[in-house]
Amino acid sequence: MPTLELPTSLYSTDGSRAIDRLALARDDLPDGALMERAGAAALALLRQQFPSARRLLVCCGGGNNGGDGYVVARLAAEAGLSPVLLSVVPETALRGEAAMMAAQTGRVPRITLADLPGALNNTDLVVDALLGTGLASQVRADMATVIGSLNAGNRPVLALDIPSGLNADTGAVMGLAVRASVTITFICVKQGLLTGEGRDHCGQLWFDDLQVLPEDYAPVPASGYRPSPALLSDWLPRRQRGGHKGRYGHVLVIGGDHGYGGAVIMAAQAAGRSGAGLVSVATRPAHCVPLLMRQPEVMVHGVEDTAELAPLLARASVVVIGPGLGQDKWGRTLLRAALDSERPLVVDADALNLLCDAVDYTPRANWVLTPHPGEAARLLDTTTASVQQDRFAALAALQAETGGTVLLKGVGTLIGSEGQPPALISYGNPGMGTGGMGDVLSGIIGGLLAQGLPPSAAATCGALAHALAGDRVAVAQGERGMLATDLLSHLPRILNP
Repeated sequence: MPTLELPTSLYSTDGSRAIDRLALARDDLPDGALMERAGAAALALLRQQFPSARRLLVCCGGGNNGGDGYVVARLAAEAGLSPVLLSVVPETALRGEAAMMAAQTGRVPRITLADLPGALNNTDLVVDALLGTGLASQVRADMATVIGSLNAGNRPVLALDIPSGLNADTGAVMGLAVRASVTITFICVKQGLLTGEGRDHCGQLWFDDLQVLPEDYAPVPASGYRPSPALLSDWLPRRQRGGHKGRYGHVLVIGGDHGYGGAVIMAAQAAGRSGAGLVSVATRPAHCVPLLMRQPEVMVHGVEDTAELAPLLARASVVVIGPGLGQDKWGRTLLRAALDSERPLVVDADALNLLCDAVDYTPRANWVLTPHPGEAARLLDTTTASVQQDRFAALAALQAETGGTVLLKGVGTLIGSEGQPPALISYGNPGMGTGGMGDVLSGIIGGLLAQGLPPSAAATCGALAHALAGDRVAVAQGERGMLATDLLSHLPRILNP
């Protein structure tokens, strides 16, 4: 049965096809069996989520996705609903299972493209079965016409497997894509559904495995995974009763140039709320008093040069650098000193911009870089649009260039480390698109590094906790008006599973 509980494994288009082939071969399924199951699952979800919908417009393309649509149309008619079919690809051109399923819908009325505007005015729900996961190029003109009409039609849309026009591997829109109200994806979760523009186009995402057996998945490596809250207890075991502050690490946060003291304050608070034993801050002297007034547990040092920074670096176990650092000489000098210290680093914000333009660096294993798409584009000497067009490829390129662990922010935040499949954070909400959220995230990761988590685990755990905290704030008070500091009080409960 369809469920909102998604599996943790993510798959590419090639991986999804491989699982399909294994299931058909190993389970000795008759032709069309998986298509029948997909259509039945989609209709069950349709009746659950849209119980008053009786007039259905089922839009079918020419491949297996269209075949799923024909099954939905036939089963809907048999259930007493009133489906109408739009076959964008002539049914005489269909082949294989799609042709077989279309042949079984003889009693379902058809419309043409010319009838589409009127049909949309007289339908309760659209079923999108135009284009499946195999789309790798721009949507052609006839499909684009239909997709544009569906998006403008102001009718709810149920997308089968993937919203048509969305790239299943990257989450990019291939010219134009259906904006679905609900998407039901089959057999496995395709990685593009949860990052890039996938989240906006999927609506509410449901899953059905179509009764594919576990052994059909085993030979196919996942292309990534979704960390679940259950993993927090693996990363963060119960503390020993004899623990003390020295056991939980010392985070040094460096940043807060003139006018940017808030960023370093939030990062320091987040490091403390994440469980670091000690938190120090190196910042402009003018920010010392406000920071102490805001968080007296933090040790605050006014620093103007590397001579004043050196003893702080010597005592720290982890350095978070970048929040409010600025890009002038002061910031460049402090970043150079932090890099030379060889301490584990979390590099964020202006420190990333300095790595792009002004400060040479050597790839290293013991750092976490946390770029947003614009910073990632500068690090890769490309455009933000290019990064967003294929976030998985951008992550791999960044990790290869910088070493260590890279956290690419954005919808469906991605975390990559050498030799490990990327992690994708599927939690979080649009209310988190406000100033200071990145500073809080860098502080969380620094606090977890200080407690002994390896860089990859600290970044993944930190991003997950950050997103979960944002979701708790949204439940409590709504998305609009959320502030980065609203997350802080939720962190201890999340990080003590």
